[in-house]
Parts: sequence; C-alpha cells; structure tokens
Amino acid sequence: MLKRLDADRWMPERRASLGEVYPAVNEIIGNVKADGDKALFEYAKKFDNCDLDSLLVTEDEREEAYEEVDPRIIEYIIEAEARISEFHEYQKKDDLWLRQMHPGVTLGIKTTPLKRAGCYIPGGRASYPSTALMTVIPARVAGVESICACTPPPANSMTIAALDIAGVSEIFRAGGAQAIAAMAIGTESIEPVQKIVGPGNIYVTAAKMLLREYAEIDFPAGPSEICIIADESANPAFIAADILAQAEHDPNSACVLITESEALVGKVSAEVESMLKSAPRSAIIEKSLKNSGYIPAADIREAVTISDRIAPEHLSIQVSDPLPVLSAVQNAGSIFVGPYTPVACGDYASGTNHVLPTAGYASVYSGLNVSHFCKTSTVQIIDRDGLEEIGDIVEALAEAEGLFAHSESVKVRRK
Repeated sequence: MLKRLDADRWMPERRASLGEVYPAVNEIIGNVKADGDKALFEYAKKFDNCDLDSLLVTEDEREEAYEEVDPRIIEYIIEAEARISEFHEYQKKDDLWLRQMHPGVTLGIKTTPLKRAGCYIPGGRASYPSTALMTVIPARVAGVESICACTPPPANSMTIAALDIAGVSEIFRAGGAQAIAAMAIGTESIEPVQKIVGPGNIYVTAAKMLLREYAEIDFPAGPSEICIIADESANPAFIAADILAQAEHDPNSACVLITESEALVGKVSAEVESMLKSAPRSAIIEKSLKNSGYIPAADIREAVTISDRIAPEHLSIQVSDPLPVLSAVQNAGSIFVGPYTPVACGDYASGTNHVLPTAGYASVYSGLNVSHFCKTSTVQIIDRDGLEEIGDIVEALAEAEGLFAHSESVKVRRK
C-alpha cells in the first residue's frame, strides 16, 4: 500500500505545481481588480453555483447560524476558542520594551499591531470552523482593530458561528483566488487589508504569492502534509490512523513515513489498507495516497536529516526516545511528540495553531502566531553623556563613507 519515495524529489515536485496555475490566477486577479464585487458575484456563480445579492454576512445571519448548529458543537467551539486564546496570549510582547544598554544609551523595541487583517477560511469539500478560530484568534490577541474573513459561498453555519465566537469584524461570502484578490486590492464591499492569512488550495496559495505587492501574507499554506519519524516501537495502527487523517483533507495532501524498520512499513501498509475500507472519505484518501509513501532511513539520525530536507507542515515523532529527536529537528511547521499526540489535537483543541507552511516552506517560515499581526520599530534614547560616548565612532565612520552631514549632525550637538 505504501510506495517507496525518493526524498530528494518528493518535495520539489510538490512545490513545482504552484507555477502551473499562475496564468489562471492572474486572470482572476485582473478581473477582480477591474470589476470588484461584480467579479466576485460572477465567480460565486461559476465556481460555487451560488447566486449572491450580497457578499456580507449580516448580524442576523450570524445569530441564525448558532441556531443551525448542534448546541454541543457550539460548546466545543467555545472551549477550543478558550484553549487557543490562552496559548496565543503567551506569545504577546510588551508594547514598548526599553533597556539601558550603555550609560546614556537606552534602546528598545516598540510593537504595534496591524490595523486590518484578512483571514481566508476554506470551504468546498468540508467546513472548517477550526480554521476560523486559528486565523482570527491570533489577530485578535495581537490587537488588530479590524479583522475580516472570506469563506466560499454558501457560507457554512459552523464556520460563521466560529468566526463570530473568535471575534471577527466582518464575514464575506467569497472563495478561492478571487477572495484573496478582493482582500488584497479591495472592492466596493471589501476594504483592503494589510495582511492575508489562512490555508487554501493551490489557487488560493498562488494568489497569495502573486498579491504581495498589495498585502503581506503569512506564508504559502497549500495542500496539507505530514511526515512521521518512527522506529520499531511505534504502533502501526496509530501511524496508519495519522496517515488517513491527513490524507482525507484533499486529493493533493501527502503523507510520508520515515523509518529504519522495513517490518514497520509492512504493518502500517496493512493497517492503512484495512482502515481505508471503512473510511467515509475514502475517495479523497485514495487519491492522496498516490502522493504518499515511505522513505527508508539507516537510523533515526538519518530519519531526522531526511525530514529536515522535506521540512514538513506536520511532523509526528513516534520513537522510543523522542526528546533527542525533537531537539535535533530543525525544519517543521508543528511537531507532535509521542504516540498519544495525534495531529488532530493540534488541529482543534490543544491550543497551538494549525495554519502552517507547506511544500517545504517550513524551512524558512514559522506557523501562524501573534507576531504575524504585529510590526516592530526600534527605539533609541540617547542623552548628552551617551552621545559623547559614541560620538567619535559615529563621526569617523560617517566621514569614512563620505557622509559629512551625518558627521556634522553629531558634532553640532557635542560643541
């Protein structure tokens, strides 16, 4: 069931597909830029088979959403919101941090939240109230004044309720690359934002990459993926369950088992085949498994090296001694340690964020957090004694660069 993969080819092949959709996405962006709301209505009809007369989800519709969702689910969304908020509160930084570095020289950092951010909440194959929480909460905790969200029409009641619970300012019925364009460029209904966050399909990811001259983004967050580092002590059923859980996201999702144990590969394959028979989303999983497989490693150290080359969105560590492996890992969006830490816990209720870089971008990007919604300014406060302390250095280096007015701006204060 699990095919052998080439570690050096697997991730580059996944990333290469992004460029293939750029022409189509550029056309969508151009139409939204030219026609605004009209283009969004047309795309809603074309891609979502929805005739819309308004993009905005009203306050009445928000209230109605609660009535359409099982009260037990609402309670769990509220509990998840509390856990996610608690973890993200620990990420906040002081608005103003100052420290006297040398006599007369005080330096610091001023942290300022963005004024407006946009969150993309996928739809289509499933509803994702969890992503509503994961994208809005860190923006709210950061202190962003205005947070809008776009989700494909017809907007799902669970998603609307979760967005409301998370504290979103506005909810719009817009999906795909066209929603990203609307938030970045702006339309009659949607005011442009400074930053766009959230996962999506390859078209959404491409739009985010192409629109960075208008709005900053979190990172490329496309089809989901997991790497599992495991040894002979791992439970094959647990690994198989993790593979199916990731594979059911999307036909382009991918799962990779990295292990030194050939016997484990056989056991996991058998478990995957058995579980697949009763999986409700088996059609999606079967397509996803074509992108998936295993990579043999000589030992756990090599397994970590392979995983770091892949830089997976999710990394599960299921070995007898996991902490040294955790310490050695350098590239992963989110790390799940031990047999009783399924990725699903991070997806919903442990408190960490599930919006993570994919396609190897975890080698250079961090997962979504409060700092994504803030910008920093350095601060310096220098008194007369401090200026005297560093004046000779500044004057000499300025003159060495031929910037004599720079030097004079110091000299005039030292006279």
